[in-house]
Amino acid sequence: MRWWMLIKTSAKSLYVNKLRSFLAALGIMIGIGAVIALLALGAGAQKEVMNRVTSLGTNLIIIRPGLDRGPRGVMAGSRETLTLDDAEAVLKNAKGVFQVAPVVNGGVQLKYFNKNAYAMAVGTSVTYPQIRTFEIEKGRFFTENETNGMARVAVLGPVTAENLFGKGNAIDETIKLKGINFKVLGVLKAKGSTGMFNQDDQVLIPYTTAMRQLFGVDHLSELDIQTEDNVKQAEIQAAMSKVLRSRHRLLPSADDDFSIRNQAEMLEMASSVTRIFTVLLGGIAAISLLVGGIGIMNIMLVTVTERTREIGIRKAIGAKNRDIMGQFLIEAVILSGFGGIVGVTFGMGLGSFVGQLSDLAVAFNLSDILLALTFSAAIGIFFGFYPARRAAILNPIDALRYE
Repeated sequence: MRWWMLIKTSAKSLYVNKLRSFLAALGIMIGIGAVIALLALGAGAQKEVMNRVTSLGTNLIIIRPGLDRGPRGVMAGSRETLTLDDAEAVLKNAKGVFQVAPVVNGGVQLKYFNKNAYAMAVGTSVTYPQIRTFEIEKGRFFTENETNGMARVAVLGPVTAENLFGKGNAIDETIKLKGINFKVLGVLKAKGSTGMFNQDDQVLIPYTTAMRQLFGVDHLSELDIQTEDNVKQAEIQAAMSKVLRSRHRLLPSADDDFSIRNQAEMLEMASSVTRIFTVLLGGIAAISLLVGGIGIMNIMLVTVTERTREIGIRKAIGAKNRDIMGQFLIEAVILSGFGGIVGVTFGMGLGSFVGQLSDLAVAFNLSDILLALTFSAAIGIFFGFYPARRAAILNPIDALRYE
């Protein structure tokens, strides 16, 4: 009952000075709101990055040629070390490999009558859509026979198709890639951008056609590999590395002339970057919470000074030090708690508004909200303790004489 009376008395004291109480809690409101909004934006960015990395494919491993080092360690370009024979050797000799898609790519100019577009041309095999989780929205993908016959056929990304055909039908139309006619067989479903590369702005053609007719090369840009389910990708990578080092006749002391990355590594790298970004945003916002706590302490000190005679009277009629201390401490917690609840509402609204305004992903986590509320209450206790203790240790005789 005593604690209920202290809470009632504290709430009444705060209500008497509504404006002062609101201004004291305002710093906490802004701080909590900023923390909630920025953490939501950070979590949304992390989720978006994870989705984009996952959209690259399932059980994916990518092998790319190594980089040549020019003078003073400057990268001079990719080595021409990956071949179709390497792709076949990896498929046959590395256990756990489900399927492989050779890839040769490069930027090309596309033309359809008077419309021009620049896009990435990807020469690959019929296994590419399954490895990279692409789906056909209209038409079809090219076949194995068309690949073996070096057919001049193409499948367009949705952005590429819109750039060339607008809202019109692209199927069975003829486009030019570097002046060579290609028949459009299909259009892919949209997947979105993955940073510097837009998966929706590309044209897929048979790798045989790309190597012999479009680019005139005998090496690959990369190997996209899909592993079997429930296998250890580290072991598969080691097996692939062994196969390729043997084929490229590298000495044991020589560095690899290729690089191997799996999807788990890509996810971890992207996750670590966005995690640092989120922590940084939360840390910056937390500074405003500290400022809000200092504001509460300042207001409470002023309150203690103004209510010195009241404290003296209460002590004279029997109030103990712990009662006085409890009352002022509860007032500080009520201020910070009220500020925290309003701040959470403000932060969620602000985060949603910014997300809609800028098309940024926003993700609110219950753990972040609970942590923010707990932190606001802790601020009330921490910054309210000194003013409460100062009020509790006042000498009742001095307090009664205070003017």
